[in-house]
Amino acid sequence: MLHTLATMSQTPESVAPGPSSTGTARQERERPFRVKLRGSVLTLMRLPNRREVRGKLHELSTTGGLMHVEQPLDEKLKVELIFQLGETTIREKAEMMFPMWATQGWLQPFRFTDLPEASKNVLQTSLLSFVQALQPASEATTNHHPA
Repeated sequence: MLHTLATMSQTPESVAPGPSSTGTARQERERPFRVKLRGSVLTLMRLPNRREVRGKLHELSTTGGLMHVEQPLDEKLKVELIFQLGETTIREKAEMMFPMWATQGWLQPFRFTDLPEASKNVLQTSLLSFVQALQPASEATTNHHPA
């Protein structure tokens, strides 16, 4: 299913390698596929002091991601990250990583912390469903043969 990621990117070079490529199974397990959301998914981060900060997901995987925020958050700050992916609401703990200046605001990387296996599976299923929902209808009907 990794070939479907090409629809999320403007350049084919960003497609994750499939099982038949030169990457080993170990490398594929270490780095899960990432979906480029380009700000289409809004996030809410609940800080330890109960303040809430909004952002937009730029990239997402089962280990973390990258979001666009107006003001950067401190590195190593622990937050509760809440966002909707398709029909699923994701509400998990995350740790902020070192932010990067962007032309309009900041790109704030994060990693999920203490993500239970069940939540990881739900997130992965939601990411796959999100990607499949974005595929053009013509791709879905190419294997259809008239009776």
